Amino acid sequence: MAVKELFEQAVNESKNLVEKPSNNVLLQLYGLYKQATEGDIDAGAPANAFDFVAKAKFNAWEELKGKPRELAMQEYADLVAKLKA
Repeated sequence: MAVKELFEQAVNESKNLVEKPSNNVLLQLYGLYKQATEGDIDAGAPANAFDFVAKAKFNAWEELKGKPRELAMQEYADLVAKLKA
């Protein structure tokens, strides 16, 4: 199966996990998803210093800057498979 198809399947499966992942894992999934679908982040940090959720999401995505989309897709799929086990 091609990486893109594996990624798309993992995205669908992530919506039906038995247990909700921890916040750290959710941030990993978010960052990998954004890197896989949009590539490197090109927006600045959130303006509101007290918007902790937006800041955490920004950081999760920014940490992946430079990672190829295909690798982010593979890592996302691997993480979802691990969560399903």
